[in-house]
Amino acid sequence: MSIDFITGITVFVLALLVGAEVIGKVPATLHTPLMSGANAVHGVVLIGVIIVAGEVNSPWGIVVMGFAAALASINVVGGYLVTDRMLGMFHHDADAR
Repeated sequence: MSIDFITGITVFVLALLVGAEVIGKVPATLHTPLMSGANAVHGVVLIGVIIVAGEVNSPWGIVVMGFAAALASINVVGGYLVTDRMLGMFHHDADAR
């Protein structure tokens, strides 16, 4: 194994542990707004997928890129849908009165 691979795995595991610790401390009332914003950040992941996809030369890499793009897209759309639904709770119709 190369040092780059070990470094990448180490960073991934540390990010996983820190992320779980941070999210575990969020109160339930703030969870939905926090997650809707965090899911929208996956647009950055989509940009990364597009950049990295230009360098992929193997069929396995193409499958992984497609999977990463699909998951990031689901998170982006989900983040916007949750935000829209959350903001809809504060919308008052004039006809409802």
